[in-house]
Amino acid sequence: MGRGLLYITFSATAWGTAGAAAALLYGGSGLGPLALTFWRSLGGVVLLLAVRPFTGGAGRAGRAALPWRRRLPRILVNGLGLTLFQAAYFVAVQRTGLAVATVVTLGSAPVLIAVGARLTMGERLGGTGTVAVGGALAGLAVLVLGDGAAAGVHPDGVLWALLSASGYGCITLYTRRLGRAGEAESPRATTLWSFAVCAVCMLPFALAEGVLPQAAGLGRTVLLLAYLASVPTALAYGLYFAGAAVVRATTASVIALIEPVSATAIAVLVLGEHLTTATAAGTAVLLASVTGLALTEARLAVRTRPA
Repeated sequence: MGRGLLYITFSATAWGTAGAAAALLYGGSGLGPLALTFWRSLGGVVLLLAVRPFTGGAGRAGRAALPWRRRLPRILVNGLGLTLFQAAYFVAVQRTGLAVATVVTLGSAPVLIAVGARLTMGERLGGTGTVAVGGALAGLAVLVLGDGAAAGVHPDGVLWALLSASGYGCITLYTRRLGRAGEAESPRATTLWSFAVCAVCMLPFALAEGVLPQAAGLGRTVLLLAYLASVPTALAYGLYFAGAAVVRATTASVIALIEPVSATAIAVLVLGEHLTTATAAGTAVLLASVTGLALTEARLAVRTRPA
């Protein structure tokens, strides 16, 4: 449990840098959100295939690979969920800005996942989970509503962020459900196949939007795309799938609220966005909720660990 919490915490922090990289790319690459999603996914596939010979393959030792008729639904659910999550998020960043897009996406996800986990797996929030989700929603309200027009909130961007949250929720719930049934596959295999599906799905849309970057500033574009494909993609998603298989779905979603915290910090320190009082207050509430829940889960893991 403790290692799973650490994996998801790292993933959420790394994801917070993905939106910042996208915002920087919008300013000088000539690429749109759909092309960025394609390049991110394709780069993730290439990197995961490159390291595969050094990581012992994709399957679990001592366990036969599942037949394709059972693997295919898993591949499609995770791949399509990832496609919606990534593409809608990058569109939201373009339409309504990095901070608002990230906060709405990850702020609404816990509510969607809590309802889904209750309906599909019978998970209960409990006192700690209720307080954590309530704190997350309070932080979301302060961030989005407290700034008003100054926050640059655009309804179409918010809608895209909510669509992104639904894709994230599907991945989280499905991964957790397979983990509870003891049927989860290797995180490396899950990540590889998910990005392969995403790249295939996004290719025609990327071609229609314009898949090649402009010549001016090409070196900078390549470096940002390489970072986007490696740290917040291949590495972060691999760790996320490993953590989500052993951590409660609602807990994983609330811990992932670290992403808007890190994204807000990057927006201020790197992109020069103004940190309003509402943004600071909302970020503090979100961070307090995540920290309290993580500490509680860590204590429970220690108590239930076999002697």
